[in-house]
Amino acid sequence: MSTHAKRERLILADLLESVGPDAPTLCDGWRARDLAAHTVVRERRPDAAGGILIGPLKGRLERVQAEYAAKPYEELIQLIRTGPPRLSPLGIKLLDEAANTVEFYVHAEDVRRAQPDWTPRPLDRVFEDALWARLERSARVLGRRSPAGLVLRRPDGRTAVARRGAPVVTVSGGPGELTMFALGRQGAAQVDLEGEPEAVEKVRTSRIGLPG
Repeated sequence: MSTHAKRERLILADLLESVGPDAPTLCDGWRARDLAAHTVVRERRPDAAGGILIGPLKGRLERVQAEYAAKPYEELIQLIRTGPPRLSPLGIKLLDEAANTVEFYVHAEDVRRAQPDWTPRPLDRVFEDALWARLERSARVLGRRSPAGLVLRRPDGRTAVARRGAPVVTVSGGPGELTMFALGRQGAAQVDLEGEPEAVEKVRTSRIGLPG
């Protein structure tokens, strides 16, 4: 049975394959090869992947990721498609959905939106609701570095408070676009911002989302 994470995994792999290893991405300093290596290391090298969030481990992560980036690009794509190793906890459906649905969606958009001829990808309502549910749970963590109060609002009026404070900036858009915005891709997210002009500009240009 297909899941959101499995579908997004294949979409990411197909995009990486189609653009080639040297294509740009939205991730600072990363080409498609680097993003592919990151994805594989995150799933297959837990001894190094901790460096994604833990500063003292970042050096090891970078070394291991460079080793993987040096592998044949086609091999990296195949490792993404086939998924985590047999005994990995990410092989469990619920954990895979929790850990990878947003990860793969955002990285697929990192590839798609960095290309000059990119077009928006329509999302079905079920997937939008899945992204929104995850965004609601993580909004406070993602918004804690915001330089102003931050509210995320989807088209049906539902909101998530990412950071309390004043002045308040309200970001409106579909759940996929709000996810991109909250994870630091403000310049590539198709959203509307409302609030005091100075606060809006700060929110638009500041580093928000997860550290790194």
